[in-house]
Amino acid sequence: MATNPKCATSDCCPDVKSPKLTQARAEDYACCFKALADPIRIRILNLLATNDQPVCVCDIVKHFPIGQPTISHHLKILRACRFVLAERRGTFMYYRVNRKCVAEFPQAARLIMNV
Repeated sequence: MATNPKCATSDCCPDVKSPKLTQARAEDYACCFKALADPIRIRILNLLATNDQPVCVCDIVKHFPIGQPTISHHLKILRACRFVLAERRGTFMYYRVNRKCVAEFPQAARLIMNV
């Protein structure tokens, strides 16, 4: 049967292959791409990747023209997608890049693009 409703016969259009990614995996990847769709979050990731040790949220705030609540909101989004890991030290939160997640990101792009 024709895959295009405008086709009168199945001879005019080739069959279209189904996507290889599951819905669950696509949703997971979409979360990652949404998290990276903001320049502040990209810069926060870059700041954390530049430092070998976890960085206190108060030190992250010093590098941006926005307040601590907004930085914390961006960090929450990055945590939800597992780009960053957090640890509490007393009353302060320290963040670091989740190197495992970041290392898997190029593979996600290859799977999406089927290369």
